[in-house]
Amino acid sequence: MARAPTPEAVPPLPAQHVAPGHDQREPRVRVGARSGALGAVSMLVLGLTVGRPAGAEPPDPLASILRAHPEWFDAVLARADEHRLQILYTQIDRDAENRPSFRSFSHRLTDAYFYPASTVKLPAAVLALEKLNDLAVPGLTRDTPLRIEAGTPAQTAVDRDASKADGLPTIAHYIKKIFLVSDNDAFNRLYEFLGQKEINERLWSRGFTEARILRRLEAAVDPEENRRTNPVVFFEGDRVLHRQPLAHNPEAWTIERPEVRQGLGFIRDGKLVEQPLDFSHSNYLSVRTLQGILRSVLFPEAVSPDERFRLSEEDYRFLYRHMSMLPRESTEPAYPDREEHYDSYVKYFLFGDSKAPIPSHIRVFNKVGEAYGYLIDDAYVVDFDAGVEFLLTAVLQVNADQVLNDDVYEYEEVGRPFLARLGRAVYEHELRRERPRRPDLSRFRVHP
Repeated sequence: MARAPTPEAVPPLPAQHVAPGHDQREPRVRVGARSGALGAVSMLVLGLTVGRPAGAEPPDPLASILRAHPEWFDAVLARADEHRLQILYTQIDRDAENRPSFRSFSHRLTDAYFYPASTVKLPAAVLALEKLNDLAVPGLTRDTPLRIEAGTPAQTAVDRDASKADGLPTIAHYIKKIFLVSDNDAFNRLYEFLGQKEINERLWSRGFTEARILRRLEAAVDPEENRRTNPVVFFEGDRVLHRQPLAHNPEAWTIERPEVRQGLGFIRDGKLVEQPLDFSHSNYLSVRTLQGILRSVLFPEAVSPDERFRLSEEDYRFLYRHMSMLPRESTEPAYPDREEHYDSYVKYFLFGDSKAPIPSHIRVFNKVGEAYGYLIDDAYVVDFDAGVEFLLTAVLQVNADQVLNDDVYEYEEVGRPFLARLGRAVYEHELRRERPRRPDLSRFRVHP
């Protein structure tokens, strides 16, 4: 567990930095015959005609990818400031021992504040597993039943979970719901298990100093109450295995950035408040941090031991399985309504503008976010048949009226189509890209 910092030890958010632009003019990506690696179903879903590698890799492939599809991207790119657009694309190559190396390319990557929405659930899930390992209580696992108690009048207790066959909540079940349908209550319960102070210190100790996770989601509690987290009891039958008391963060942390107040107004209690919405007591993860956490989870061997999360091989396999699982593939919890929980429900890249089934040879290990007009996806995409893998993280805001919390956002018209097409365009480029060798992706084959 990370040592409690003094107020001076709290890592400051870095000064805003804008990545340099690229002015190279690359030719439009040429399209050739369909790749044999893709079946007819995948071509129907992706809407791509994929050719073999044609020519050398451009110096900035992301810039070339965006220029290659003006009909998909120009409307958003022309108003990139308004959309607060950021993109980070990372290519992965393997050496003779299958060890990965990474090359990253970005578009408008900055430290400017954006609301990370449900993407904060990824580090919460990872850190909850790590905390269980650190506790090292005999018999205490992610599948141990737990009871969350109310330690203050504002806190809510829970001892049942209707989505579980035996009705008993567990850390594992909360993590499943986080990745399968982005359940907010599941995140709040992990936040309460971790505590505000500990969740941030664990991230900072890994070098993720841009992180600030300061509140529950969709919970009407003030900043002071978010500093307090519930007592938690783990039990086996009538025997208590571990009891965690109410925790309180003595430090009043905030997010201090010029961009932390956003919009022309916001809705509160059904009325318009004509001033920017203040996110200074909310949550923040930069695009770099989002992809950095994802990379650490997926490629622990490629980061230093100090940066690596303390997880077992079984923990990793559990995470990979549920990060990439589709709602229809889960039996507990079960999501039988295909109209509500379709394959792309929480898979925005490549598939977010369609409810069609996702081809079985493609898996997306990811966490999305959606709130206040922001859409975010933080993903590792794998095509087992084609031997393709890449990391892609992007955020944009679609809120033309600049009023927050009014539920008038252009998610369907602008946001999801942009992210889906961005994923398809990068995927198309990856299919054409020459690699030194085909990757062994067996580590990520976690589904039948």
